[in-house]
Formats: sequence, structure tokens, C-alpha cells
Amino acid sequence: MKNNYDMLVIGGGPAGALAAKTAAEAGNSVCLIEKRPAIGTPIRCAEGIGKELLKEYIKPDPRWISAEIERARIIAPNGTAISLDQDRAGNEVGYVLDRKVFDRELVWQAAEAGADIIVKTRATEPIMENGAVRGAKVISVGTPAEIRAEVVIAADGTEAQFARRAGLDTTVPLREMMSCAQYVMTDIDIDAGSTDFYLGNEIAPEGYLWVFPKGERTANVGIGITGRKSHDGSRAKDYLDRFVAKNFPGGKTIEAIVGGVPVCRPLTCTVADGLIVAGDAARVVDPITGGGIGNAMYTGRLAGQVATRCIEAGNCSKEALMPYDTEWRASRMGKGIERNYKVKEYFITLDDTKLNTLADSIANISFKEFSVAALIKELIVRNPRMLLELKALKDALA
Repeated sequence: MKNNYDMLVIGGGPAGALAAKTAAEAGNSVCLIEKRPAIGTPIRCAEGIGKELLKEYIKPDPRWISAEIERARIIAPNGTAISLDQDRAGNEVGYVLDRKVFDRELVWQAAEAGADIIVKTRATEPIMENGAVRGAKVISVGTPAEIRAEVVIAADGTEAQFARRAGLDTTVPLREMMSCAQYVMTDIDIDAGSTDFYLGNEIAPEGYLWVFPKGERTANVGIGITGRKSHDGSRAKDYLDRFVAKNFPGGKTIEAIVGGVPVCRPLTCTVADGLIVAGDAARVVDPITGGGIGNAMYTGRLAGQVATRCIEAGNCSKEALMPYDTEWRASRMGKGIERNYKVKEYFITLDDTKLNTLADSIANISFKEFSVAALIKELIVRNPRMLLELKALKDALA
């Protein structure tokens, strides 16, 4: 491990890997550090991503695709199912990945582009000079060291410790931190071509429960509920265990994971002097689905591009790095996050009766193309008794 690089990337997930690859391909010296001893583990992700979105960054490979999804189903508390096939659902369906292999492939590509990859290396605090980030103090396989860089990309995930220690406010309100639990289950009866989302306050209060196939009779079965709904006897794992006991009583759990997913608005600002924040650390998870793989790759690549320009110009100030923040907010991704945040804030207020009413009203509709705007429009037309609150939601999305 060298002590000086053009760029230091903290975190070996999709955001960090794309940032490192992009910058290394542009001729920068790049170091990517990962605190865990192996890339891609443990997996704290439902592993779903839209087909076209994935193809923007990497060619699909059977080695790391567990299942190809043909449709998505949203299942209301009363069992009403809204089904969306892949021609209409867009990025709501696609692939369920094997993240252990997928993440390693992304990091391999960064290494092949010229980046140094160092695992079991944790950034403990930023190196600060005159208020600017100039690298990080790290512990690498138990040994303290310093890595200096012109730009640091903080892609360290939900915990986002590095950005906070550099002075950014990374606080997530308790009610907007989803408490999640997931089992990898086998020997269960599922529709291997469908990703299923279960709604309801008895099933997953202020969240949803998912079944994402990973092949025949195998799936990620998980749940996310808001932090304020989590308490003794009603934690995410408790809801998940009840669902599994009812729906998959003979299933076998071969892996269990827990974690948190922020469904808040993104950080107020995602750059500082010498620093860019990307991926989950920047809070760019989709507030409705909790999905973050595509958004992580987008912000990681953009971070590598903007940082490269600033390094070449010899100016890595906050002002020089600001186009990164401006561009992702103005992008389709950024606008989608803000829109979906407003939709999420509305839907978590609904009781099961209203959820059932809305689901029943559109259960048999054949959308030409599914979108949040199209969904709200149909709900307004078919639910005149809820006109005022639905119209207020539509106006908020305008």
C-alpha cells in the first residue's frame, strides 16, 4: 500500500467500485479500501435491479445473475394483487443478482483498470488540512497507516461514518431508517418469475415485505419496517418470522441477515473540500422500494468523472466538486428520489382499509406503461371519495 494517491475510495460496494474504475481508466492513481476481509460479504440487500438500468454499467453475466424476473406483484393486505409484466414495469422488474459474485466482479474491473484494492482496511478518520479532506487515517490488517489523496470518495454505505467525521450531517431520522431482516430460503413454493411486494400494517407497518426469487424454490424473503414501529415483540424479524411460518412452513433458512436502510431525503450536500459522498452513504436509496444498486453505480461513476476533472485542473475544493452534487440532483435519478419520497410519505399514512380500497380499484387495470404518475392518475379517477388527498399528492409531484 502506497501513502499517496490521486484518489482514495472508501468502500468496495457498487458505488466505490464504479468510482475507482472510472477514475483509474482516466489515468488517475486510485486506492480502494474495504473494511471487510472479502468483497461482497455479508450481503445486506434484496439484490434486485432493473434490466436496462444494469446494462448502463455492465454487461449481464449468468455468473452473477440468480434469476431473471418477468413481472412484479404488489399484494394488498386483503390479498388483492396488482401485477406488472416486464414490458410495462420497466425498472420495477429485471434481475435478482448474486451480490457476492457481482460486487467482486465490479471490483475486479476496477483493479484491471489500475486501481489498488486493499481489504480489511478501515478508515478511522479523515486527514484534515485547513478544513479540507486530504486523505484518511486507516487501520489495515491491524496496523495504523495514513493514505493521502487529492480527493476522497466516501462510499462506505449506510453507516456513513467517514462523511460525518469530515463534518457533514449524515443524520437519518429514526422514522426514516428502515429496520430490515432477510432470510435466504430454499425448498419453498414461489413464482420463480415474479418479485412480490406485500403491504399492510399487520404484515410490515410503514414498509413492505418482499419475496425475490433466486431460482426455483429459492428466494430472498425479507422485510423492512420503520424504526418507530420497531419494539419488543414487533421487530422486523418478528414480522418476518410470522410471515414465514404462515406462508413457507416447510422452508429451510440457509442464511439470515439484518441491517438498516435509509429512506429519507439525500444528504443536504454531498461534497466538501476534497470529499465526495456516493451511494448509500449519500442517502440516494429509492425511498419507496429501498433499492440502491443502480443509484449507487450512477453516483459512483459520476463521482469518478467529476473528481477526475478536478484533479486534472488542480482544484478539488467544494466549489470545484459541486457539479457532482448539482448533476445527480438534476438527473432522472435525483428527480425520481424526490418524487418517490413524497409518495412514500403519503402511503405510510394509509391504514389497511385504504390500502385495500386503492388496490381493489386498480387491480384489473392494464397499464400501457407503469409509472408513479400513471398510478396516481388512475387512483384519482377510480377513488372519488379520496379525491382531495390524492389530488394533493398529485400536486406535490407536479
